[in-house]
Amino acid sequence: MELKKIELFELWVKLREDFETSFGKTIERPAILIRLEEKNGEVGWAESVAGEGPWYSYETWETAWHILNDFIIPRVSEEKEIDVEKFNDIVSNIRGHNMAKAGFEMALWDLKAKVEDKPLWKVLGGVNKNIVSGVSIGIQNTTEELVKKVSMFLDKGYRRIKIKIKPGYDLEPIARLRKEFGQELPLQVDANSAYKLTDIELFKKIDGYNLLMIEQPLHWKDLVDHAELARHIKTPICLDESIEDVNDARKAYQLGSAMIINIKPGRVGGFSEVLKIHDFWYKVANRPVWIGGMLETGIGRGHLVSAATLPGVKYPNDISASEKYFEKDIVEPPWTLNKDGTITAPEKPGIGVEVMEDYIVKNSKRTKTYFINPKK
Repeated sequence: MELKKIELFELWVKLREDFETSFGKTIERPAILIRLEEKNGEVGWAESVAGEGPWYSYETWETAWHILNDFIIPRVSEEKEIDVEKFNDIVSNIRGHNMAKAGFEMALWDLKAKVEDKPLWKVLGGVNKNIVSGVSIGIQNTTEELVKKVSMFLDKGYRRIKIKIKPGYDLEPIARLRKEFGQELPLQVDANSAYKLTDIELFKKIDGYNLLMIEQPLHWKDLVDHAELARHIKTPICLDESIEDVNDARKAYQLGSAMIINIKPGRVGGFSEVLKIHDFWYKVANRPVWIGGMLETGIGRGHLVSAATLPGVKYPNDISASEKYFEKDIVEPPWTLNKDGTITAPEKPGIGVEVMEDYIVKNSKRTKTYFINPKK
């Protein structure tokens, strides 16, 4: 593909309500949107999911903006032809900054699918057009509020409930949900690295509540302590932050650190690494994966939907309808939940929805445009 224009947009999106994890509350989040236009006018979109602060990872929207403008785009601009494989090669010596890389790489995938006139999920090798959707519920002020939220989302059709936990907010909400909704409720918890191995007795108590999994209980870079914890509890451990590439997945498998991986495309640097992790964990390790989210706009959500169609995705995903997080999304149509608790991957080319470009241009705090004149 020959690019003729690259555009970046810094758009801040307000959530319908606060979303609280063990990191803190999110009220408004930045989205660095990447628009790529090739020589014949076809356009690819994606977003960098780096947040407002270095809590989930060291990356922020400012570091992503910096890396894209000062390192990634100058290198891409020197190439007459660019594809996903070449892109990953030319940025391979940029250490880390997976969220910045992923934004550009996934825009290339969307562009590739549109040039080929195929849905992105089919280009990736997806097979499950109707993906099962779960919902992630932030920390609530009271267990009564939590029960109301869970009941509301179950009424909407969501097939799995995930709640955020942190020290002091763990056993009580879990026990209350089991009391209210019974053992049949598909329930899991996400600690976002808030605990230590010395909390092992707490996890033994959590073991009694028949959870689908405990997500990222210990340190965000740890594999060894997770393996030790796994030896003492029967609830499957799911790793999120600890898995940044396929080598981490391989080590987690060899150590016994996890039974399940939550793959977030932004965390691992884009779809090329998503496919490597998926293929190792599902085809070699014979274990399941699922696709997690980072409060993406409808653009990023389209990429998540495509990833969730892969054959190794065996658990409900953190991919909910647009209305779950936003009063107004930036794609048409917005993402919606089917009555059976699934979201359908579109048949249109690329991510399958129309981006509201006029709205993005009008409401972005910063924009940057590059016209490409590659070296011959």
